[in-house]
Amino acid sequence: MANGDVTYSSYLDLDRVLSAQHPASDAHDEFLFIIVHQASELWLKLCLHELSAARDLIIADELSPAFKMLARVARAQNQLISSWDVLSTMTPHDYSLIRPHLGGSSGFQSAQYRLMEFMLGGRNPDMVTMHEATPDVAAKLRAELERPSLYGEVLRLMRRRGFSIPDGLVKGDLAGPHEAIPEVTQAWAQVYRQPDEYWDLYELAEKLVDLEYHFQRWRFGHLKTVERIIGFKRGTGGTAGVPYLESVLKLGFFPELLAVRTEI
Repeated sequence: MANGDVTYSSYLDLDRVLSAQHPASDAHDEFLFIIVHQASELWLKLCLHELSAARDLIIADELSPAFKMLARVARAQNQLISSWDVLSTMTPHDYSLIRPHLGGSSGFQSAQYRLMEFMLGGRNPDMVTMHEATPDVAAKLRAELERPSLYGEVLRLMRRRGFSIPDGLVKGDLAGPHEAIPEVTQAWAQVYRQPDEYWDLYELAEKLVDLEYHFQRWRFGHLKTVERIIGFKRGTGGTAGVPYLESVLKLGFFPELLAVRTEI
Protein backbone atom coordinates (compact mmCIF):
# COMPACT_ATOMS: atom_id res chain seq x y z
CA MET A 1 0.00 0.00 0.00
CA ALA A 2 1.42 3.40 -1.00
CA ASN A 3 1.85 5.93 1.80
CA GLY A 4 -0.86 8.11 0.29
CA ASP A 5 -3.34 5.26 0.63
CA VAL A 6 -2.69 4.75 4.34
CA THR A 7 -5.61 5.72 6.55
CA TYR A 8 -6.07 5.82 10.31
CA SER A 9 -8.05 2.60 10.08
CA SER A 10 -5.65 0.75 7.78
CA TYR A 11 -2.53 1.80 9.72
CA LEU A 12 -4.02 0.50 12.99
CA ASP A 13 -5.63 -2.52 11.31
CA LEU A 14 -8.87 -1.53 13.00
CA ASP A 15 -11.01 -3.89 10.93
CA ARG A 16 -9.33 -6.81 12.67
CA VAL A 17 -8.96 -5.17 16.07
CA LEU A 18 -12.59 -4.07 16.33
CA SER A 19 -13.95 -7.35 15.00
CA ALA A 20 -11.95 -9.46 17.48
CA GLN A 21 -14.70 -9.50 20.13
CA HIS A 22 -16.80 -12.66 20.00
CA PRO A 23 -19.18 -12.90 22.97
CA ALA A 24 -20.29 -16.44 23.74
CA SER A 25 -23.49 -15.33 25.48
CA ASP A 26 -26.19 -12.68 25.25
CA ALA A 27 -25.03 -11.12 28.51
CA HIS A 28 -24.56 -7.37 28.14
CA ASP A 29 -21.40 -7.28 30.28
CA GLU A 30 -19.50 -9.91 28.33
CA PHE A 31 -18.45 -7.20 25.89
CA LEU A 32 -16.86 -5.31 28.78
CA PHE A 33 -15.17 -8.46 30.03
CA ILE A 34 -13.62 -9.24 26.64
CA ILE A 35 -12.44 -5.72 25.85
CA VAL A 36 -10.83 -5.15 29.25
CA HIS A 37 -8.81 -8.33 28.90
CA GLN A 38 -7.90 -7.72 25.27
CA ALA A 39 -6.74 -4.19 26.07
CA SER A 40 -4.72 -5.53 29.00
CA GLU A 41 -2.93 -7.97 26.70
CA LEU A 42 -2.01 -5.07 24.39
CA TRP A 43 -0.57 -3.09 27.31
CA LEU A 44 1.36 -6.19 28.39
CA LYS A 45 2.74 -6.50 24.87
CA LEU A 46 4.04 -2.94 25.12
CA CYS A 47 5.56 -3.63 28.55
CA LEU A 48 7.43 -6.66 27.21
CA HIS A 49 8.69 -4.66 24.22
CA GLU A 50 10.06 -1.93 26.50
CA LEU A 51 11.50 -4.28 29.13
CA SER A 52 13.33 -6.32 26.50
CA ALA A 53 14.92 -3.22 25.00
CA ALA A 54 15.77 -1.82 28.45
CA ARG A 55 17.50 -5.07 29.43
CA ASP A 56 19.65 -4.92 26.28
CA LEU A 57 20.66 -1.36 27.16
CA ILE A 58 21.52 -2.37 30.73
CA ILE A 59 23.74 -5.14 29.33
CA ALA A 60 25.46 -2.50 27.19
CA ASP A 61 25.79 -0.14 30.18
CA GLU A 62 23.72 2.51 28.40
CA LEU A 63 21.38 3.42 31.19
CA SER A 64 20.01 6.80 30.16
CA PRO A 65 17.78 5.55 27.29
CA ALA A 66 16.76 2.57 29.45
CA PHE A 67 15.30 4.97 32.03
CA LYS A 68 12.77 6.28 29.53
CA MET A 69 11.70 2.74 28.64
CA LEU A 70 11.31 1.70 32.27
CA ALA A 71 9.34 4.86 33.03
CA ARG A 72 7.06 4.06 30.10
CA VAL A 73 6.44 0.58 31.49
CA ALA A 74 5.38 2.14 34.80
CA ARG A 75 2.92 4.39 32.94
CA ALA A 76 1.56 1.41 31.03
CA GLN A 77 1.17 -0.43 34.33
CA ASN A 78 -1.06 2.42 35.49
CA GLN A 79 -3.32 1.66 32.53
CA LEU A 80 -3.42 -1.99 33.56
CA ILE A 81 -4.28 -1.00 37.13
CA SER A 82 -7.07 1.32 35.95
CA SER A 83 -8.64 -1.54 33.99
CA TRP A 84 -9.74 -3.09 37.29
CA ASP A 85 -11.76 0.05 38.03
CA VAL A 86 -13.71 -0.48 34.82
CA LEU A 87 -14.14 -4.22 35.30
CA SER A 88 -15.32 -3.73 38.88
CA THR A 89 -18.52 -2.14 37.54
CA MET A 90 -19.59 -5.74 36.85
CA THR A 91 -21.79 -7.12 39.62
CA PRO A 92 -21.83 -10.74 40.85
CA HIS A 93 -25.06 -11.31 38.93
CA ASP A 94 -23.57 -9.86 35.75
CA TYR A 95 -20.58 -12.19 35.99
CA SER A 96 -22.75 -15.22 36.78
CA LEU A 97 -24.26 -14.88 33.30
CA ILE A 98 -20.83 -15.00 31.68
CA ARG A 99 -18.94 -17.51 33.78
CA PRO A 100 -20.58 -20.69 32.38
CA HIS A 101 -19.30 -19.69 28.94
CA LEU A 102 -15.65 -19.26 30.00
CA GLY A 103 -14.97 -22.98 30.31
CA GLY A 104 -11.49 -23.60 31.69
CA SER A 105 -10.10 -20.28 30.51
CA SER A 106 -8.49 -18.01 33.08
CA GLY A 107 -6.31 -14.92 33.24
CA PHE A 108 -3.93 -17.25 35.09
CA GLN A 109 -3.15 -18.61 31.62
CA SER A 110 -1.91 -15.29 30.22
CA ALA A 111 1.47 -16.10 28.67
CA GLN A 112 2.38 -12.42 28.40
CA TYR A 113 1.71 -11.82 32.09
CA ARG A 114 3.86 -14.82 32.96
CA LEU A 115 6.63 -13.66 30.62
CA MET A 116 6.64 -10.22 32.22
CA GLU A 117 6.84 -11.85 35.65
CA PHE A 118 9.76 -13.98 34.46
CA MET A 119 11.54 -10.98 32.92
CA LEU A 120 11.33 -9.03 36.16
CA GLY A 121 12.74 -11.98 38.11
CA GLY A 122 9.71 -13.74 39.58
CA ARG A 123 10.51 -17.18 38.24
CA ASN A 124 8.60 -20.36 38.94
CA PRO A 125 9.37 -22.99 36.25
CA ASP A 126 6.19 -24.88 37.17
CA MET A 127 4.19 -22.05 35.60
CA VAL A 128 5.37 -23.14 32.15
CA THR A 129 3.41 -26.40 32.45
CA MET A 130 0.03 -24.87 31.62
CA HIS A 131 1.42 -23.63 28.29
CA GLU A 132 2.79 -26.95 27.05
CA ALA A 133 -0.20 -27.31 24.71
CA THR A 134 1.16 -24.31 22.80
CA PRO A 135 4.78 -25.36 22.12
CA ASP A 136 6.01 -22.01 20.80
CA VAL A 137 4.70 -20.19 23.88
CA ALA A 138 6.20 -22.75 26.25
CA ALA A 139 9.51 -22.52 24.40
CA LYS A 140 9.52 -18.73 24.73
CA LEU A 141 8.89 -18.95 28.47
CA ARG A 142 11.62 -21.57 28.93
CA ALA A 143 14.04 -19.45 26.91
CA GLU A 144 13.40 -16.56 29.29
CA LEU A 145 14.10 -18.80 32.28
CA GLU A 146 17.45 -19.74 30.76
CA ARG A 147 18.75 -16.18 30.63
CA PRO A 148 19.30 -13.58 33.35
CA SER A 149 16.26 -11.55 34.26
CA LEU A 150 16.21 -7.78 34.07
CA TYR A 151 17.31 -7.67 37.71
CA GLY A 152 19.91 -10.33 37.06
CA GLU A 153 21.45 -8.11 34.40
CA VAL A 154 21.36 -5.15 36.79
CA LEU A 155 23.37 -7.16 39.32
CA ARG A 156 25.83 -8.20 36.62
CA LEU A 157 26.26 -4.54 35.74
CA MET A 158 26.92 -3.68 39.38
CA ARG A 159 29.53 -6.42 39.53
CA ARG A 160 31.23 -4.97 36.45
CA ARG A 161 31.17 -1.58 38.14
CA GLY A 162 33.13 -3.00 41.08
CA PHE A 163 30.40 -3.77 43.63
CA SER A 164 30.61 -6.92 45.75
CA ILE A 165 27.93 -9.07 44.17
CA PRO A 166 28.28 -12.84 44.93
CA ASP A 167 29.74 -14.90 42.09
CA GLY A 168 26.71 -17.16 41.81
CA LEU A 169 24.39 -14.28 41.06
CA VAL A 170 26.38 -13.09 38.08
CA LYS A 171 26.75 -16.61 36.70
CA GLY A 172 23.02 -17.05 36.33
CA ASP A 173 22.08 -18.52 39.68
CA LEU A 174 19.62 -15.73 40.47
CA ALA A 175 16.27 -17.37 39.94
CA GLY A 176 14.19 -14.62 41.49
CA PRO A 177 14.87 -14.86 45.22
CA HIS A 178 12.14 -13.50 47.46
CA GLU A 179 14.45 -13.01 50.40
CA ALA A 180 17.03 -10.26 50.37
CA ILE A 181 20.63 -11.39 49.95
CA PRO A 182 22.75 -9.43 52.48
CA GLU A 183 25.70 -8.80 50.14
CA VAL A 184 23.37 -7.36 47.49
CA THR A 185 21.55 -5.21 50.04
CA GLN A 186 24.88 -3.78 51.16
CA ALA A 187 25.85 -3.02 47.57
CA TRP A 188 22.63 -1.07 47.12
CA ALA A 189 23.19 0.65 50.47
CA GLN A 190 26.46 1.99 49.08
CA VAL A 191 24.54 3.42 46.11
CA TYR A 192 21.79 4.92 48.26
CA ARG A 193 24.21 6.49 50.73
CA GLN A 194 26.15 8.18 47.95
CA PRO A 195 23.62 8.96 45.21
CA ASP A 196 25.71 11.78 43.73
CA GLU A 197 28.56 9.36 43.09
CA TYR A 198 26.37 6.57 41.71
CA TRP A 199 23.55 8.64 40.24
CA ASP A 200 22.72 6.41 37.26
CA LEU A 201 22.53 3.29 39.47
CA TYR A 202 20.50 5.23 42.01
CA GLU A 203 18.05 6.27 39.32
CA LEU A 204 17.95 2.74 37.93
CA ALA A 205 17.13 1.38 41.39
CA GLU A 206 14.24 3.80 41.76
CA LYS A 207 12.91 2.87 38.31
CA LEU A 208 12.92 -0.78 39.39
CA VAL A 209 11.13 0.08 42.63
CA ASP A 210 8.47 1.84 40.54
CA LEU A 211 7.96 -1.32 38.46
CA GLU A 212 7.52 -3.53 41.52
CA TYR A 213 5.26 -0.97 43.21
CA HIS A 214 2.95 -0.84 40.20
CA PHE A 215 3.06 -4.61 39.68
CA GLN A 216 1.93 -5.13 43.26
CA ARG A 217 -0.78 -2.50 42.86
CA TRP A 218 -1.98 -4.43 39.80
CA ARG A 219 -2.02 -7.66 41.78
CA PHE A 220 -3.91 -6.00 44.63
CA GLY A 221 -6.44 -4.53 42.20
CA HIS A 222 -6.93 -8.00 40.73
CA LEU A 223 -7.46 -9.46 44.19
CA LYS A 224 -10.03 -6.85 45.25
CA THR A 225 -11.91 -7.02 41.94
CA VAL A 226 -12.18 -10.81 42.12
CA GLU A 227 -13.20 -10.60 45.78
CA ARG A 228 -15.87 -8.02 44.90
CA ILE A 229 -17.33 -10.02 42.02
CA ILE A 230 -17.07 -13.70 43.04
CA GLY A 231 -16.12 -13.58 46.70
CA PHE A 232 -14.13 -16.65 47.74
CA LYS A 233 -15.29 -19.04 45.02
CA ARG A 234 -12.67 -20.94 43.08
CA GLY A 235 -11.52 -19.18 39.94
CA THR A 236 -12.03 -20.41 36.41
CA GLY A 237 -9.26 -22.70 35.20
CA GLY A 238 -9.12 -24.37 38.62
CA THR A 239 -7.25 -21.61 40.46
CA ALA A 240 -7.94 -21.02 44.13
CA GLY A 241 -9.22 -17.51 43.44
CA VAL A 242 -8.73 -14.96 46.21
CA PRO A 243 -6.41 -17.15 48.37
CA TYR A 244 -4.04 -17.58 45.42
CA LEU A 245 -4.09 -13.86 44.65
CA GLU A 246 -3.36 -13.10 48.31
CA SER A 247 -0.37 -15.46 48.24
CA VAL A 248 1.30 -13.81 45.23
CA LEU A 249 1.18 -10.42 46.93
CA LYS A 250 4.02 -11.73 49.09
CA LEU A 251 6.22 -12.43 46.06
CA GLY A 252 8.44 -9.51 45.14
CA PHE A 253 11.07 -9.08 42.44
CA PHE A 254 13.77 -6.87 43.94
CA PRO A 255 13.87 -7.68 47.66
CA GLU A 256 17.17 -5.89 48.30
CA LEU A 257 15.74 -2.61 47.01
CA LEU A 258 13.16 -2.75 49.78
CA ALA A 259 15.57 -4.08 52.40
CA VAL A 260 18.02 -1.25 51.72
CA ARG A 261 15.50 1.24 53.02
CA THR A 262 15.99 -0.22 56.48
CA GLU A 263 19.76 -0.11 56.10
CA ILE A 264 20.25 3.54 55.26
